[in-house]
Amino acid sequence: MRLFDFSLKLTGFEIDKAKEALAKIQSQSEKDFDDYIENQKREIVSYHLGYNTFYKNFGKSIDINNWESVPIMTKRHLQQPLEKRLSDSYTSKNVYVNKTSGSSGDPFIFAKNKWCHALTWAEIMNRFGWFGIDFNSSKQARFYGIPLDRKGYYKERIKDWFSKRYRFSVFDLSHSTFENVLSRFKSSRFDYINGYTSPIVQFAKFLREKNVVLKTVCPTLKVCIVTSEMLFEDDKVLLETQFGIPVVNEYGASELDLIAFQNSKDEWQVNSETLYVEILDDNDNVLPYGHEGRIVITSLYNKAHPFIRYDIGDIGILSEESTLRKPILKKLIGRTNDIVRLPSGKTAAGLTFYYITKSVIEDDGNVSEFVIEQLSLGTFKIKYVSKNELSSNEQRTISKAMVQYLEPEISITFEHVAKLNRSKSGKLKQFTSFIS
Repeated sequence: MRLFDFSLKLTGFEIDKAKEALAKIQSQSEKDFDDYIENQKREIVSYHLGYNTFYKNFGKSIDINNWESVPIMTKRHLQQPLEKRLSDSYTSKNVYVNKTSGSSGDPFIFAKNKWCHALTWAEIMNRFGWFGIDFNSSKQARFYGIPLDRKGYYKERIKDWFSKRYRFSVFDLSHSTFENVLSRFKSSRFDYINGYTSPIVQFAKFLREKNVVLKTVCPTLKVCIVTSEMLFEDDKVLLETQFGIPVVNEYGASELDLIAFQNSKDEWQVNSETLYVEILDDNDNVLPYGHEGRIVITSLYNKAHPFIRYDIGDIGILSEESTLRKPILKKLIGRTNDIVRLPSGKTAAGLTFYYITKSVIEDDGNVSEFVIEQLSLGTFKIKYVSKNELSSNEQRTISKAMVQYLEPEISITFEHVAKLNRSKSGKLKQFTSFIS
């Protein structure tokens, strides 16, 4: 029995029809695909202008024949009761309802009509299929968070059973926990690993210490797919070395869909079937391929709730090789709210700042994890987990590197901690600015 498909059908998601619809979209010629995108853009805007009171008020100045007249939507616009944002005939009882993680600092509850959510699953299953993964038969080693309340905990465990997943906790990354994880891999026929980047990287470091390549103890493994947190190139090399399998990078958003997925050519292929992705400058002008800007996304099928020219809060670049049918995400730079602001007025992406430090701080393998906090314009704190505390000389070396790459007159302090705090979902926020 195809249990995963059955579980989706059981909750009202027509997955078979969604797979057929996705295949039909993908089979179109280049010209037909261009027409398809333009028609879907026009159709979703027209629908919400006609049937969604919230969007009628939001988009009063829209000229249906001019896409650039469609206003940019942000998370702040959506922070009001869900009932006020739903389209006519939709209620919280006949839609898929969830909430964003809040990693952007602007959490909110959202909804998708069931057909839209079925297409989301069809898209995800299609992309995982590129690497021989079938959600109905392939067994997943899952590195995700899990609700700690009784009801939420058992609900996720039931979903895991239907989805052929075994979930490892990301809240305890101790050596003894990873010994148990390794034992599980030795006794289970896992087909793939999926989950948050940081705990998977920590597991790979544990394997490196033990001089173990995971595929030698679990030969059924095919691929590792990481999501939700930035994957740095040296971490990808570490994962591929210690797991002995390809590592694939996924980029998505719960309120939208799978946004981009690394293909077999190592390209971050953007989902053009159910989403329309644009890169905009600070004045909301569309940028040409190859230019860095804000990632703005339109959900082409969500009739229950508008996500039209929605600024997701990320900064990225679409490759010059992109087409409307096959956009390629050349680079994901970071979140717009993860910006380092320096005393001189200079700014830098938080993940760039993190990367500078990472190249120094993990050189000898002592530090297993760290995060950076900006406490004031010129003051930063590095919280880190390590076997031994950093010496004064090591701290000076790290501080010198940060000053060299950023600017003088900044202050860096260090705090040795037993473990780093993660969000309720289990994600690790690598850079946080406390400057309002």
